[in-house]
Amino acid sequence: MDMGMKAKFRPLLVVSREDPHAERALAVCVPCTTEIRGGNYEVALPRVKWMPGAENGVANVLGITSIEQHRLERRAGRYELGVVAGVRKRIGWMIEL
Repeated sequence: MDMGMKAKFRPLLVVSREDPHAERALAVCVPCTTEIRGGNYEVALPRVKWMPGAENGVANVLGITSIEQHRLERRAGRYELGVVAGVRKRIGWMIEL
């Protein structure tokens, strides 16, 4: 997804459920990056073959955003449910749910 940052595509982790009945089909996403800063708003991601780069990465929950589903260009892969649950849990912590 081109998010307007340094004119390059960024991988996103979709954390919302798919709702085919939504008026505007939006996906709630968290950007993934290899720029690890070690903050409380980062969730470590396991190394997977479809993530760009050779380094470990994190999901940055501070960058949470919604994207129109038609703008998501392609699915590169799928994290295990435990990884997605960990990111959702950190989002809950961030907004004090």
